[in-house]
Amino acid sequence: MRLTANRMRLTALTKSLLVKWAETRETWKDDRAQQFEQLYLRELEASVDASLGVVEELDELINQLRTDCE
Repeated sequence: MRLTANRMRLTALTKSLLVKWAETRETWKDDRAQQFEQLYLRELEASVDASLGVVEELDELINQLRTDCE
């Protein structure tokens, strides 16, 4: 189903972003980097996690609807 593919893509892209951020943090070590991480990346990660849960629920509902309609 399309939602499953999108969920997997969002997971992979988020993981890739966090890997790139970890690489960036190796050289960017000041207070601004810490602020950026706290203000944006932690919030983004939490939002993505919440979104993935919702997408999973929607996928289950769509599958149930499909089963009920067959």
